[in-house]
Amino acid sequence: MSTTTPGGPTGPRPPAPAEPAGAEPINILIVDDEPKNLTVLETVLNDPAYRLVRAGSADQALLALVVEEFALLILDVRMPGMTGFELAKMIKERKKTARVPIIFLTAYYNEDQHVLEGYGTGAVDYLHKPVNPAVLRSKVAVFADLHRKTREVGAANRALLAEVTERRRAEERLRELNDTLEERVAERTEALRESETRMRLAQDAARIGTFDWNVQTGAYVWTPELEAMYGLPPGGFGGTPAAWEQLLHAEDRAEAVRLVARAFETGLPVEGEWRVPWPDGSVHWLMSRFQVFKSATGAPLRMTGVNIDITRRKQAEEVLRASDRQKNEFLSMLAHELRNPLAPIRNATEVLKQCGADPGRLRWAHGVIDRQLAHLVRLVDDLLDVSRITLGKIRLSVEPTELEAVLGQAVEAVRPLVDKFGHHLEVALPPHPVHLRGDPTRLVQVFVNLLTNAAKYTEAGGHIRLAAARTDPGAEPGGVPAVRVRVRDTGIGIAPDLLPSVFDLFTQASRSLDRSQGGLGVGLTLVRRLVELHGGTVEAHSDGVGRGSEFTVTLPVPDVQGTDERPSGAERIEPRADPGPLRVVVIDDNVDGAESLADLIGLLGHEVRIAHDGAAGIGLVRDFEPDIVLLDIGLPGMDGYEVARRLRRDAATRAVLVTLSGYGREEDRTLSREAGCKQHFVKPVDLGTLQTIFSTIRPAARV
Repeated sequence: MSTTTPGGPTGPRPPAPAEPAGAEPINILIVDDEPKNLTVLETVLNDPAYRLVRAGSADQALLALVVEEFALLILDVRMPGMTGFELAKMIKERKKTARVPIIFLTAYYNEDQHVLEGYGTGAVDYLHKPVNPAVLRSKVAVFADLHRKTREVGAANRALLAEVTERRRAEERLRELNDTLEERVAERTEALRESETRMRLAQDAARIGTFDWNVQTGAYVWTPELEAMYGLPPGGFGGTPAAWEQLLHAEDRAEAVRLVARAFETGLPVEGEWRVPWPDGSVHWLMSRFQVFKSATGAPLRMTGVNIDITRRKQAEEVLRASDRQKNEFLSMLAHELRNPLAPIRNATEVLKQCGADPGRLRWAHGVIDRQLAHLVRLVDDLLDVSRITLGKIRLSVEPTELEAVLGQAVEAVRPLVDKFGHHLEVALPPHPVHLRGDPTRLVQVFVNLLTNAAKYTEAGGHIRLAAARTDPGAEPGGVPAVRVRVRDTGIGIAPDLLPSVFDLFTQASRSLDRSQGGLGVGLTLVRRLVELHGGTVEAHSDGVGRGSEFTVTLPVPDVQGTDERPSGAERIEPRADPGPLRVVVIDDNVDGAESLADLIGLLGHEVRIAHDGAAGIGLVRDFEPDIVLLDIGLPGMDGYEVARRLRRDAATRAVLVTLSGYGREEDRTLSREAGCKQHFVKPVDLGTLQTIFSTIRPAARV
């Protein structure tokens, strides 16, 4: 039977770490077969911050560990039935209790082999009876504070998770306010979710290692977990302060040594963070909390502490900061690009108010508004294209096409910009036609983007070369024939550090020192993903800033046989000559949009009626008997799809249904077709499109 003779107090009782108001006491399990020893431990550790649970045997201790969670286990070694060593092994083998720190107390097992056996079972300390109350209280306080710190880290993690969740809600509100840009931050949101996952994993898998340094003898004891945190194999620690210092990052070494000196000076718990380079070159972050315990005369006896691996937390914080910076930079850039066309539009409307019927001023104002609206539409289309491609929702209308025709359309599209800057555009094509299978519209978009960038980022009077040539099939992967198209300019070039990320989203924001060239930085992202959808590749090359750039697109050239294919999609529009005046109903809850569209249709010679919600629209169609209904989707109460379905179920309604909506995804078009609409157009629709729509319809014969 183990006996304990408690030592008298050697100094003032060190207070337990302060508990926050309302915090639950820390559970500590004390195990001894001698009731008087348990009473002594309760007296020594009497503190409102602790809740002491007694166990008089190993079986009682195991039962208590099953029922409750403990911050620390103080365990007598010599007990009947099962020794403290055997009990400790059982505790460490159970997943739920494996991380509970154990302090052994014994009055008999004092030999070195017993101490080593105790530490070998996973204990964090081995004390001999009679134990110094001050030392025991201090050691208990360290582990109690560690348990409390772990709970605080969990609370901080939940608060951080709540903050991330709130940020996600804010992004959702932003998408609702910008319905035409609803998917533009999909990738960034996914990055945030990944960051949250990494952070949760870091907290769940946080490792803790402990150490003890006997200052009097110089003996160090490091747990295997602690050695692993420093990138060492078991038993690999050198066992001296100098050996520990050499394990630290050179930039953190002085601060860590200063903290150790402060611990020796004050005798109070000290906390710090530092980096540890591993032999494999990786760098890990550790948080350390330690304390120096002194004798009654103030001489240092030992230093005890814990280390926690916080590498993943640091990485997650950096990812969040980088994501937040990217979000803020993009929103700032988006605001700038949206204001740019809005400013001249507003100026033009003011001119229209002031100029009266001056034909010159009217033409100028109309031209400004038309150009700037076209620019706004391009901005929105670019963002939607990137979002669709990113989410895998874009569909190519693949058909046989010729490279010469694609490049010719691209050159024609950028010719005004090239002439504006006074560039010389050189075009070199293969002597024989190159047949491709692809979406001609998207391929033209690829080369328009590349040529536009070349024109914008080349100083006036520069040289741009567009060259295409077939490649040697043997030099291509799989031996597939290919054509290589190069766009080279004498412009500002690309810095070496930017070259690897030039195809990433929003790179343009950091590519130039100002925003004079405009754009959202999504053009090259579109180029890369559209080329990849065609089975090709695109590469960028530059010798540096001020030395021009070259972009190379490689596309496969399959054998093209058979007749031309017509791309699937919406019903083909077949115009008819002079259909005559039509009756038109516009259903749109945007009053200005509906009235301006009605005025425009009226100027074309047609008779127009307006409704601003679904129910009123259905009634108006029944009374007015129109030839065509122009229908918005986002109507209050009853959406446009339901309006279309009800009109189609009404046998008396013979009007052609056409959707004009801000929603332009492929699934939106599919829903329109399924609801009975003949066409689906994305706002704003231009006059030519309206005229084409009306030219396909014959006025109904009316009595």
